[in-house]
Amino acid sequence: MARDAGINEPTREFPGYPTGDDLKERSAATPEPTTDTPGGSGGSGNFDGSGGPTTGGGGTARGLLLLLGAAALAVVVLLGIQATGFLPEFRNPFAKEQTDRSQPPLLKSIQDLSRYVAAEGNFQVVVDTQNDRRNVPDFLLNERTLFVGAGSVEAYVDFTKIGEGAIVQSADGKSVEIKLPAPQLGETNLDMEKSYVFAEQRGLLNRLGDLVGNDPNRQQQIYLLAEDRITSAARDSGLAARAQDNTRKMLEGLLRSLGFQQITVTYTAP
Repeated sequence: MARDAGINEPTREFPGYPTGDDLKERSAATPEPTTDTPGGSGGSGNFDGSGGPTTGGGGTARGLLLLLGAAALAVVVLLGIQATGFLPEFRNPFAKEQTDRSQPPLLKSIQDLSRYVAAEGNFQVVVDTQNDRRNVPDFLLNERTLFVGAGSVEAYVDFTKIGEGAIVQSADGKSVEIKLPAPQLGETNLDMEKSYVFAEQRGLLNRLGDLVGNDPNRQQQIYLLAEDRITSAARDSGLAARAQDNTRKMLEGLLRSLGFQQITVTYTAP
């Protein structure tokens, strides 16, 4: 079997390798890198990808530290000056301020009174009210307020209602009989300094409604309810009976100082 021509034949030509002259020509054509730095020193320089010298981040950090130090020093100096009182006009530029634009009070009427306040009761009531909607979760629509109200009620006798013939004096001037109107309870005075809202719960829709338009009289119903409960408690507290006893004692002491020996004080039906 004949062999193919050219197969397993020895290579007659070899690739050309660079000779000494070729290496000298290549080295002469390639420029040598310079080692001189911009400052003229013989050390090696730092180069970035564009071939120019790079700058380190130490200068930026040093400048930032100096700036922070100067700001801190300025704050310390200002606080020290304010503490010593050298600049009393220096104040907090963001301090809270309150402006009163109220109008002067207007006197509407003057009423003459002939009342003898014989007793006063001080009360405290806890009002817990809740306004919600049926079949609506409380976290959506709910308004619950826990209010602690403190108030007082006066019991007085109105001397202007003493009619003719209500005072009967004996012929010898030693006894007197006085018929007075029944004591009355005054209006409940709610003490706002001692009254406060202890807790309040409002749903999400209620809070969103406050953003659109808040009702300034929202707490007015709570105050009125507290006053009504205090008034009801005053009626059942025996305050009127205490006023009767105190008025009787006051008149007895006054009339005895005038020479009367027997004083009788009665009250009409309320």
